[in-house]
Amino acid sequence: MPELSIDRDQRLALRAQAHALKPVVLLGAAGLTPAVVREIDRALAAHELIKVRVPGDDRDEREGMLATLAARLDAAPVQAIGKLLVLWRPRPPEERREAKPPAARRPQPPRTPKKVAGAARAPVRSAGSAPKGRAGARKAPAGKSPAASRARRPQR
Repeated sequence: MPELSIDRDQRLALRAQAHALKPVVLLGAAGLTPAVVREIDRALAAHELIKVRVPGDDRDEREGMLATLAARLDAAPVQAIGKLLVLWRPRPPEERREAKPPAARRPQPPRTPKKVAGAARAPVRSAGSAPKGRAGARKAPAGKSPAASRARRPQR
């Protein structure tokens, strides 16, 4: 399969999109095995634009892997930066047409603000109960004033 070619502007746009992506496929020490190539093919079919992390410190070898992958999978090499390779392959037109629109969301009931909802659920008090607050607070024990209990003790 021939390598897909893209123009400069499209390459720059794809590089910008790929910036936020994380690597989808990580190559191991075995390199480009048939299983890895199949996995990259699946990832391209699902995502169109992917990043692949490759091992090794030899730049020429990594660029060779990018060219090999692009030729085998009929993809466009977008970028090779460090140990990351970016590949792009557009979905076939028939798959794009068959894509279903997102499912319609169920209508939600109107939202009631908390203040309004809390006021509607105010507790009902009996006629003889006192309102809570300072009126129902505990009293200080006899002989001790609240100020005395708050007083600081001298340090030794």
